[in-house]
Amino acid sequence: MVALALVREYVYAYATVSPVDGSLDWMIAERTNTEIMNQFLDMIEDRYPNEHIAMVLDGASSHRSKDLKFRDHVSLIRLPPYSPELNPVELLWDELREKEFANKVFASLPAVVFQLAYGMKALQMNQAAVKSLSACHGSSMLLHHHECEMELQ
Repeated sequence: MVALALVREYVYAYATVSPVDGSLDWMIAERTNTEIMNQFLDMIEDRYPNEHIAMVLDGASSHRSKDLKFRDHVSLIRLPPYSPELNPVELLWDELREKEFANKVFASLPAVVFQLAYGMKALQMNQAAVKSLSACHGSSMLLHHHECEMELQ
C-alpha cells in the first residue's frame, strides 16, 4: 500500500508583450497544443483588429504545426532553437516566478491558477515594469509571445 503518491499537474500561461508601450495580454490554459495556440492568436487578433502584429515565437511544437492558422495582420517570427534569451517575455516569467511563486507551496492546482492570474493581472496593470522588462532586448517594434508551464508537485 502506498501512503502518498506524487502527482504532477500542469497549467500553461500564454502571453504577449509589447516593448513599445508595455501592454501585456495573456491567457491561462489547461494544456498546450495547436488548438489552444490558435485560440490565443484569435484572442490577440480580436483585441488588435487595426494593428499589424509581429509575434516572436519559440520552437514549441504548437508554434510549428501545419494546423496553425495564419492571420492577415499577425506575422509569426520564429526564434532559433535553444535561444530563450532572445524572447523578452522570458524576463516576465522570471519576474512572475520571483514575485508570485518563490518560497510558496500550493495545496492544489486551482490555488496555483489563482496565484498565476493574480500575478499576470498585476503585471498587466504595471505597463512601465512590463516595458522595462521587455524593451531591454532592443526589440522595440515586436509583440512577443511565449507560453510558460507551471507545475504543482
